[in-house]
Amino acid sequence: MSFDPIRLEVFKNLFAAIAEEMGVVLRKASYSPNIKERRDFSCAVFDQSGKMVAQAAHIPVHLGSMPLSVSAAISEYSSPAGGCSLQEGLHPGDMILLNDPFRGGTHLPDITLVTPVFITADDPTNQLVGFVACRAHHADVGGMTPGSMPIAREIFQEGLILPPVKLMKQGELDRDILKILLANVRTPGERQGDIMAQVAANQRGASRLTELISHYGEYEVNLYMHELLAYSERMTRALIKGLPDGSYRFTDYLDDDGIGTDPIPICVEITIEDDHAVVDFTGSSEQVSGSMNAVYAITLSAVYYVFRCLVGLDIPNNSGCLEPIQIIAPEGSVVNARHPAPVAGGNVETSQRIVDALLGALSQANPDLVPAASQGTMNNLTIGGWDSEKRTLFAYYETIAGGMGARPDSDGLSALHSHMTNTLNTPIEALEYAYPLRVLCYEIRQGSGGAGKYRGGDGIRRDIQVLTDSQVSLISERRKLQPYGLGGGKPGSPGQNRIMHAGIEEPIPSKGTFSLQAGDTISIRTPGGGGFGNE
Repeated sequence: MSFDPIRLEVFKNLFAAIAEEMGVVLRKASYSPNIKERRDFSCAVFDQSGKMVAQAAHIPVHLGSMPLSVSAAISEYSSPAGGCSLQEGLHPGDMILLNDPFRGGTHLPDITLVTPVFITADDPTNQLVGFVACRAHHADVGGMTPGSMPIAREIFQEGLILPPVKLMKQGELDRDILKILLANVRTPGERQGDIMAQVAANQRGASRLTELISHYGEYEVNLYMHELLAYSERMTRALIKGLPDGSYRFTDYLDDDGIGTDPIPICVEITIEDDHAVVDFTGSSEQVSGSMNAVYAITLSAVYYVFRCLVGLDIPNNSGCLEPIQIIAPEGSVVNARHPAPVAGGNVETSQRIVDALLGALSQANPDLVPAASQGTMNNLTIGGWDSEKRTLFAYYETIAGGMGARPDSDGLSALHSHMTNTLNTPIEALEYAYPLRVLCYEIRQGSGGAGKYRGGDGIRRDIQVLTDSQVSLISERRKLQPYGLGGGKPGSPGQNRIMHAGIEEPIPSKGTFSLQAGDTISIRTPGGGGFGNE
């Protein structure tokens, strides 16, 4: 069968629709506000080899990293060289659970569920046709603080580590695995509900992919999986070829790692040659003591995201986008940390700074295409404690929006999540219903965006009062170093964090764990985006 461009478009949307429908099932079946309301999850479809064919429009930080989770699952259940085949290690109805950042994960709260898909559920030949997977951020996976986002010194302090293990074996739930997981978290009922929502999402995805095979045939489905990967590669090569050849360097900095106070450099050199790019992070900081280390999967995702954005066309979110790009990330650096480095903040904060560095370099190659820096942080806030009314422990997690960088032809947008996060806020009603918390202030920080011909978007202020004694953990950035402007534009205003206790307001650092008494308020004031062009 020959390649048909119209058929390609049809299959592009068919595969994407499977991932989108998985997301709808996960959102509707989940228990936690973080998944149900904020939609902090991603779903994707993969070919037989584990290459991502389509991802729904969910979380950018999962773009490049989810294929590594699928690869880890395949490796775990493949047989040693010279042994039996892959298919003998994977069966219809299997589902592999993992969150280990050093085996395809990102940070421990992100739990991934991988499901192999076969032609039919009772196929005696066990003919593998692909995989579906979903990843969701769980509001608590154990560790030294509620919410599992501490400033730790080693990964063991951050929560329960799950290597690739079969949660479902030929359709049967392994209750022993589930018991171990639930015994190590503060909110077992919520965790079980969210895990089973992921199971339901994967079941739906596997069913839809099987239906696709039944309708179109295995050969045609495999053909267009391959063609979609090739199409995304061609479009990415065309983007790179349109950039002037040369090397472009940029360095940006994280404020600190939460333990020391020194800024942490992220250095990148992007070399463009014809339709190929080399992205070299040599010169970036060595891995740090605190939780700001990124594993390679995060760096891969950031590179994927930036080049995918610059393509500007409605091409599939798949592994083909990375084929023309070589990534050099020195092992043992903050962009490719070694075990057992703590990594909770690498996924959410270092990923943002990697994007800022990449865009800063690419702005030299095409200044009319790249925006100024956005807020450059996810403002990660976790609050946990004992809910006396519901007589249970609670753990709340949220990332908070800020200002988007101004664009070469327009102002930046205010009060939204940008770059490596694509989540929503937790609605006030949902937050106050689920937790012993009260939102006292939620407003735009007027004037926090950087000045310029086009202004950066403004950040926001979100004040949350705790109604019970609570432990608060915070991982935020751009409190010392401002989001940069471009083309003569001014930087955005830095963020601020404050605690109000007994009528007294005091600043707190960008990262740390703090004890609050009932009635205290934490105030998160997020950065504005950088401006673009001279006023």
